[in-house]
Amino acid sequence: MTNPTIQHTWTGRDDGPGHEHRRWHHAVNTAQAGTPGIAILGFRSDEGVRRNKGRVGAVDGPASIRSALAPMAAPAELLVHDLGDTTVVDGNLEDGQERLGAVVRQALDAGHLPVILGGGHETAFGTYTGLRASQVTDERRIGIINLDAHFDLRAEEIPSSGTPFRQVAETERALGHGFNYTVVGISQPGNTEALFQTARDLGVKYLLDEECTESKTEQVRQFTQDFIDSVDVVYLTIDLDVLPAYVAPGVSAPASYGVPLSVVLEVCRQLARSPKLAVVDVVELNPRFDVDSRTARTASRLIHTIATERSGHRHA
Repeated sequence: MTNPTIQHTWTGRDDGPGHEHRRWHHAVNTAQAGTPGIAILGFRSDEGVRRNKGRVGAVDGPASIRSALAPMAAPAELLVHDLGDTTVVDGNLEDGQERLGAVVRQALDAGHLPVILGGGHETAFGTYTGLRASQVTDERRIGIINLDAHFDLRAEEIPSSGTPFRQVAETERALGHGFNYTVVGISQPGNTEALFQTARDLGVKYLLDEECTESKTEQVRQFTQDFIDSVDVVYLTIDLDVLPAYVAPGVSAPASYGVPLSVVLEVCRQLARSPKLAVVDVVELNPRFDVDSRTARTASRLIHTIATERSGHRHA
């Protein structure tokens, strides 16, 4: 089965007719199916988190993010298609990732910008396989930029939320490609020396969370631009635990320090303006621990920023 199931009904406030009152729930699935736009896909999984010994609950992340997106203002230029959810069944993560990859590939080949809602960070390997199989890549250099407190480069016998980019590195090598992986927001206490050594061995470029303060926004912007300039196709993956715990409490592993939301937003805006950006996923939202839906609201703000920038909508 490659077709996901639409499991969410978009509803929200309605202030009247006309584009001036338009919100996301008005914009979803109103354009013709073949019209290129933002393609929302859910990946209902916390199997990778469970295998990684984290606190489960990310399976409900996609619905929570959609609910937070629904009432947000939507410019007339914004076209959104909800392609439904892919669900991991009976703990079979590998099958779920394969099915997610098929849907991502279809969305890319249709000209959409897929935005995948996780799910744990095991989502990323499914996103990558879809990107690599799509017509978008065509043997071009894929670059992955991860906004994350963790490298997720673990070498384990069984794939989990801690292994996706090690899996990508191995797959790229087997295909004869280089591994172009950059991380913004690494927590030094959250990654062992073995993981830092793995990152060095694989040529991973990264910024520590302490190097991503608001006063260093320009340096982060230049770091991001250097990454964009070094690749042909960009895959942006956002682990919400890159943010401070007071901003994003509802994640599998809350951050004690984190990267300020303003800096993360600036990176997202910068990447969204690049024509190289091909696919985005937002992962690790755990609604069970999400105080006042703070994390879902933050995730939706990031997605809204990416989508509106991509659609060409600008405010002076």
